Amino acid sequence: MLLTERKAVPREAGWLYEIKFDGYRVLASTGPAGRLKSRGGIDASRWFPEVVAALADMPTGTVLDGEVCVLDEMGRSDFDRLHARACRKGWYEGADLVVYCVFDVLVAKGKDLRATALEKRKATLGRLMRAHSDRMLHVTGTEDGPWLYETALRIELEGVVGKRLGSTYRDGRRSADWFKVKRPGAVPPERFRR
Repeated sequence: MLLTERKAVPREAGWLYEIKFDGYRVLASTGPAGRLKSRGGIDASRWFPEVVAALADMPTGTVLDGEVCVLDEMGRSDFDRLHARACRKGWYEGADLVVYCVFDVLVAKGKDLRATALEKRKATLGRLMRAHSDRMLHVTGTEDGPWLYETALRIELEGVVGKRLGSTYRDGRRSADWFKVKRPGAVPPERFRR
């Protein structure tokens, strides 16, 4: 499911807000044969073996959605360090450790949850992550979007993501049910000229 972009956080109720991480969006399948798949369909498993090792400890038949990130000493995602790591397409001596920041579960133990409301998927993800979260970051949320956005500005995060409560997961499509509000200047324009 893809985000639309907004200029401001809405003031009305009915939204869940999360930190916007600056990483590589990947779907992850769990279990001993766990894999990572990029938004473009590339198998990124070999690039991030520490994430694949964490997925191996989870129940087979689960599909997670999240961002692979390199976090700095304050816990902020650092895209340049992640990109440098990913360009090498595998682990190497001195590589930055990556973290899988998981914000949704699409399939749990073989049961498709995409038609389930966001808050029910989040509850399922919470139970799953409590049992298996030692090497992944469980991304929770708050209903106070203005507070989270002000915090993102203050500590220089990329921005925030808003998700409509009650919304379902629609694969590969932009939806007004999920949006992002970026911090001004968070993503330099030259980033995508590489």
